[in-house]
Amino acid sequence: MSLRVLAQDSGDRGSQRCRMGLGLMSAHGLHLGSPLLASIGGGTCLCTAWPRTDLTEGFIQMDLKCVSPNLISQPPLKLSLDPSQLTPLTCTKLRHVKATVVVQSVDFRKNTPLHIIHELVKDMMKGVYVQKKHVINVEDWDAEIKYVVVEDVSPDCADAGLVTSRTSVELVGTQTLRHFQRQLQDQPMAPLGGLDEVSASLRELLQLPLLYPGTLSSLGVSCPRGVLLAGPPGVGKTQLVRRVVGEVGASLVVVRGPEVVGSRPGESEEALRGVFARARAEADEGPCILFLDELDSLCPRRTVSSAPENRVVAQLLTLMDGMSQSDRFLIVGASNQPDNLDPALRRPGRFDREVTIGAPTLQQRKAILCVLCERMPVCSSVDMAELAQRTIGYVGADLSALCREAAMCAIRHDVQQSSGGQEIDMSHFQEAVKTVLPSCLRGSLGRTDLSPVSWEQIGGLQDVKLKLIQSIEWPMKHPDAFIRLGLSRPRGVLLYGPPGCAKTTLVRAAATASHCSFLSVSGADLYSPYVGDSERALAQVHISLLNSHITHLLSACCQHFTLFQQARACTPCILFLDEIDTVIGSRSGSQLPNSVQTRLLSVLLNELDGVGFKPLERRGTERVLHAEGSEESPTNQQLDYQEVCNKDVMIIAATNRPDSLDSALLRPGRLDQIIYVPPPDREARLAILRVCTGTMPVNDDVCLEELAAKTELYSGADLEKLCKEAALLTLQDEGMAASAIKHTYFLKSLDKMSPSLTAQQIHTYQTPLS
Repeated sequence: MSLRVLAQDSGDRGSQRCRMGLGLMSAHGLHLGSPLLASIGGGTCLCTAWPRTDLTEGFIQMDLKCVSPNLISQPPLKLSLDPSQLTPLTCTKLRHVKATVVVQSVDFRKNTPLHIIHELVKDMMKGVYVQKKHVINVEDWDAEIKYVVVEDVSPDCADAGLVTSRTSVELVGTQTLRHFQRQLQDQPMAPLGGLDEVSASLRELLQLPLLYPGTLSSLGVSCPRGVLLAGPPGVGKTQLVRRVVGEVGASLVVVRGPEVVGSRPGESEEALRGVFARARAEADEGPCILFLDELDSLCPRRTVSSAPENRVVAQLLTLMDGMSQSDRFLIVGASNQPDNLDPALRRPGRFDREVTIGAPTLQQRKAILCVLCERMPVCSSVDMAELAQRTIGYVGADLSALCREAAMCAIRHDVQQSSGGQEIDMSHFQEAVKTVLPSCLRGSLGRTDLSPVSWEQIGGLQDVKLKLIQSIEWPMKHPDAFIRLGLSRPRGVLLYGPPGCAKTTLVRAAATASHCSFLSVSGADLYSPYVGDSERALAQVHISLLNSHITHLLSACCQHFTLFQQARACTPCILFLDEIDTVIGSRSGSQLPNSVQTRLLSVLLNELDGVGFKPLERRGTERVLHAEGSEESPTNQQLDYQEVCNKDVMIIAATNRPDSLDSALLRPGRLDQIIYVPPPDREARLAILRVCTGTMPVNDDVCLEELAAKTELYSGADLEKLCKEAALLTLQDEGMAASAIKHTYFLKSLDKMSPSLTAQQIHTYQTPLS
């Protein structure tokens, strides 16, 4: 039978009594004053058993003296209780209790000596059964102290016990009622996958100065003033701050850069002073974090012509320097463009520590996907490791959009099939990957819509294919073997050979087979009429120009990420420089020392040597060491090996003029693999003709071997054109109803064409490059 919950008697207020019928007490083996734990309203209440004055069964009355925190913020509305929700306890006398005191006002906490609060709390807790992490309601005392939060009890073997006059009570801290209620109202946030190390580092930075300011003072050092979070958009900087602040137990004051900026002179500075005043008021009630989101929009680099922004930067610097040790609040700033911040902010004493959150690694993408799919009806056949490999360059926001799009695909499929309970399987995620692209590559330089090309679609060139497979596919599919033998993936590959011999098609096939990111750039994408803009598009460089007008033009043209920054953000990545001779030439020719091609060559050499890497581009975090005796799963090991082996950008260049390239590019460590793509021989021409005619309805009299023998000095592009011309001649002679291509039309097409290659041209390519 169920028990009806009635309001408590006025005389039982603050007594911790739970009144019930004698039969119920006997059924649970309870005596007068026996402690018991009642589960009600999603929480628990620790009370003592007492009989009802009218001895009526079926009713229960409880005094909510010691309850779990959720019953403080949301009192139970349930009017019935099952007898199985009552659990008798065996409580011992406690030796030691740690507690946090919740007082009514800030003035009482500031003006009342701590030893007086300590004595009051000891009297209030005497004779009360308490449980770890429960809240004691002491409002019946009609004092400024409202609640006592039990942080820990001793002995450790008992979570609950009785506080006696011999129990020592230690006060961990005091906080105001407003601050305590705000903490109770904060909803628990979903876990953030892949950010465990950054979260632990940020939590340590915030806990020490906020909760233990005396420790740093005793060591003779000052507390940190601020922390700067840097990272690309969508990695979870704002969510990380909100979660860590909730774990630390501090209040949060959020200010976004544009919210402070005003239209009238001095309005922005006044608003900024008001923000700091609000943070100080919050800090009087408890630890506080002032979060400045999009900090780069509030405090950009100071220039001569931008007076309003200069005043805002100067005001923020003054306010940060004016913070004293009594100000129990820290400043956390977040920016995805930290280089645009004023340098005066990024020094110790202001933003003391910079925490970089890079693009997620394979392991971190897998962790993020697991967290996002916890509440989704995902089919058990979905392989999160494979999905993490397919989502190269995706940040947390992209992965969230990917899961949402996969769910939408499942709903659309459910509507079309008219079936209920559709689960999200791997096919839905594969459809979503085609729609949701990584945000770091949206509208970026070099982004191309790569149509899939398989190795079988390229006839011949078996040696070239093998070298590309060894350079690109093997590190992706067998990274453990490369690491075991101490091998590293080549940094660059150069394909050279006559025009029309499938150099570009080979690169597309390699990118398709390796399932990695692909960026293709040409000279037209890089060259700009503005001085220095081409170099900055290729890699981030600092340009000092005398003409301020040109400087503003460059700033407007170069807001996008640079090419190598984009490629490093989504490694493993193939960066394809087609017709590299038109982009970067040789310095030994007739070029001027300060020509655009010479400067681009210098930037490319630095990037190949790894000099252009910046801390903001860091991927993920350092690996967490596993506990002794624990073993990592083979899948996780494979992901780690792949991350280490493929951490660099693979440069693939193609040219039909290798003699015009600078010799500095062709040394090992830069373009390691130099591969000659020869014109097709007889066997290769036969394979190309079979590929080209594979989708054509050719007649039985067509002899591809004869055509291969007659097409000496024909390139792959020439052979493809030969087949197309034969098909057009068939339609011309036999009409649009023609069903097959005869051998005579191939011969007619051969008579009309001439090879694009010459023997002398091929001889020049056969000279080895050094």
